[in-house]
Amino acid sequence: MRLARPDTGDRAPLLTILPAVLGLALLVLPLIALVSRASWPTFWADITSETAMQALGLSLGTALGATALCLVLGIPLALLIARSGPRASAVLRALVAVPLVLPPMVGGVALLFLFGRTSPIGRLIDAWWGVTLPFTTPAVVLAQAFVALPFLVLAVEGTLRGSGVRYERAAASLGAGRWMVLARITLPLAAPGIVAGMILCFARALGEFGATALFAGNAPGVTQTMPLAIYTAFNGGGDGRGPAVALSLLLLAAAVLVLLTIRAWRPGALR
Repeated sequence: MRLARPDTGDRAPLLTILPAVLGLALLVLPLIALVSRASWPTFWADITSETAMQALGLSLGTALGATALCLVLGIPLALLIARSGPRASAVLRALVAVPLVLPPMVGGVALLFLFGRTSPIGRLIDAWWGVTLPFTTPAVVLAQAFVALPFLVLAVEGTLRGSGVRYERAAASLGAGRWMVLARITLPLAAPGIVAGMILCFARALGEFGATALFAGNAPGVTQTMPLAIYTAFNGGGDGRGPAVALSLLLLAAAVLVLLTIRAWRPGALR
């Protein structure tokens, strides 16, 4: 006679299985539908067309530029949040998280009002450099950085807060200056968060659509990134939907690659 296996309490209740399966289906089935609509005989021609290559090259270049900008601005901001008091850090963290809940279209409008030709900053840029920022390639970088910066800041801030300050205090007690502590202790301890945040930042910038469309426009070869090229091709109807699906699959592959890269950088990921 076999004894019933005791319930250790580490399994999910049976009633949660059905909604869990439905939730998984909601996430996976649309992707399967996307793959099923791909025109495989023309797939290579679709992703190597002039429009696709321009959009892909622009997306990669601007996403890298936005990631670099986020690194320069985000690491000091994450350090400020992690080393501030509870109230100040809560306020700063809330401000950083605003772009995560703000509709991207609203972010694009806000950037347009801030850097537009009639704004004080826009007039100052025009007076100093003789350029107008909106509807240019740098505007794409700025829009992508606006929506992607929170991913890097929150990832780095969480790592810094988790590592604590005991090593930094020990180094300072031995005579190390602030810059040496930062370079030799703080940044190496924060490296996992920096790498994870950088990857997430790049992925978010690569897929940015709303803020870019309003602030930078949709000019082929200048501001038309991959999401905008997908939107343009899909709304063109007819033969345009083949390239739209092909570019969508490229972005899907990039997202999967990002997830695999993040997992490889997690402690114990290879165990």
